[in-house]
Amino acid sequence: MTENKGKVVSINGNLVSVEFDGNVSMNEICYVFVGDTALKSEVIRIKGNVAQVQVYEMTDGIQCGDTVEFTGDMLSADLGPGLLGQIYDGLQNPLPVLAQQAGWFLERGIYADGLNTEKKWEFTPTAQVGNIVRAGEYIGTVPEGPFSHKIFVPFYLLGNYMVKSIAEKGEYTVKETIAVLTDERGREIPVSMSFKWPVKRAVKCYSERLAPAETMETKVRLIDSFFPVAKGGTYCTPGPFGAGKTVLQHTTSKYADVDIVIIAACGERAGEVVETLTEFPELTDPKTGRSLMERTIIICNTSSMPVASREASVYTAVTLAEYYRQMGLHVLMLADSTSRWAQAMREMSGRLEEIPGEEAFPAYLESYIAAFYERAGYVRLPDGSTGSVTIGGTVSPAGGNFEEPVTQATLKVVGAFHGLSRERSDARKYPAIDPLISWSKYNSVIDGEKLEFCKDILHHGDEIGSMMKVVGEEGTTLSDYITYLKSEMLDAVYLQQNSFDLVEANCGKQRQRYVTDKLVHILGSNYALQNKDDARGFFNRMRQKFIDWNYTEFESEAFKKAEFEIDELYRKGDGKLAAPAEKLLKDGE
Repeated sequence: MTENKGKVVSINGNLVSVEFDGNVSMNEICYVFVGDTALKSEVIRIKGNVAQVQVYEMTDGIQCGDTVEFTGDMLSADLGPGLLGQIYDGLQNPLPVLAQQAGWFLERGIYADGLNTEKKWEFTPTAQVGNIVRAGEYIGTVPEGPFSHKIFVPFYLLGNYMVKSIAEKGEYTVKETIAVLTDERGREIPVSMSFKWPVKRAVKCYSERLAPAETMETKVRLIDSFFPVAKGGTYCTPGPFGAGKTVLQHTTSKYADVDIVIIAACGERAGEVVETLTEFPELTDPKTGRSLMERTIIICNTSSMPVASREASVYTAVTLAEYYRQMGLHVLMLADSTSRWAQAMREMSGRLEEIPGEEAFPAYLESYIAAFYERAGYVRLPDGSTGSVTIGGTVSPAGGNFEEPVTQATLKVVGAFHGLSRERSDARKYPAIDPLISWSKYNSVIDGEKLEFCKDILHHGDEIGSMMKVVGEEGTTLSDYITYLKSEMLDAVYLQQNSFDLVEANCGKQRQRYVTDKLVHILGSNYALQNKDDARGFFNRMRQKFIDWNYTEFESEAFKKAEFEIDELYRKGDGKLAAPAEKLLKDGE
């Protein structure tokens, strides 16, 4: 705390106006005192000697004249060993620790350190006395879960520093001094294993920012093949309520080809957050065979919590992601849902009496969303290694209307769009990503020409299906009907995927390429089918054999047997590979 104090002059929901005498900065943290209870708040506007602050707690009981104390610090996250496996609120308070202090009904004004200050970590120095170091370079390591956690020169130290002394290998707490640095003026700076960093300031302690080019495998066929995501890229998943956004994020977090997963539940319904908290500790990491929580951080801010904390939760999450990226790790950060964060911004904007934009959202909505997604990236670090932060955000537009401001503002800045549809979720087609409206700017795990071949079949099949709704099945030609059946088969055997089956859910790129070649061969062939009944029967049998094939381990005996049955059915249908498909398969060899 500083000596700078003020007093409350007005209250409007969780927006409190404070009159002060000294110096106050934007985004400075202060505490509003209600009796002996201090409520954490953030300065969001300054007018003369009046600061308007958003309170991160319920404001019941605050009165004009109440004391406010300014800290001189911005909203910051504690960075250091001990973050993995934690469950935080938006202000980085460990929820299990708060539960021990206050019981199951959290009280206002109770805060805890983001890191365990009593636990000792085995520190191994990597820097030597006399070495010149800079911010973002590491001077030692400690083991944390399956990773070697690097101990950095704090990000806020600018310029060159010389290591004057460094601790020997041994066990230390995160607050103990493990090194002393001297700046160019000879001033000594003690360094511990932890430090604070403002959450609204991006970490830029890297050598070079690279274009995202490497595909982030999610093991979801529809995503990896048709609408891929790159490491260091961005994507959004808008869709109506109940379409499967949260389940898709859970599947992605389990199977994605990344080192760390950070989940920010910003304003989600309490029931969904509870489901996340109860399921994740029980999930097994397919990489290690141990608990998935060992490489996961969950930040919870439910819709029943104060709205101001929603903004804090997304910024805290992305700051933790940037911290682990600095270690040369690949991090996936999932925000669920950014719509509720935007709604919190709208509520605060209304209380600030700002001129509203479209649908009463603030005029700066687009810039805020863009600034958030721009913190993703693939970077080269000072030691030559690379790390990335991939950001995936869900959007919950009312009624599944993708024309609303939050969805449109998000689509302008992301690299991939996975649009979920009510029609597909009602038809039990999961994941419910609509292949006709979704898109991606990133590289697929399968050949581009084969991908376009499959997309053409989907689009032609959809056109024929729309026509059949008007003229009926009897009003279509046999060739058009076969094209329609091919598109339905492609949808059923490749675009749809059972996330609850261990084999089916974990479909790697090698298998996707192999299955795609088989599909191109079958879908790109002509068959000796005499009528629509023959065509329907043939493709129904082929579809079922493909689905059975999907549930077999890749390259196992069962896999080869199922493939043989597919080939036998193909021969019985007197399939003849057409020239376009033959060229695709030949070029891909």
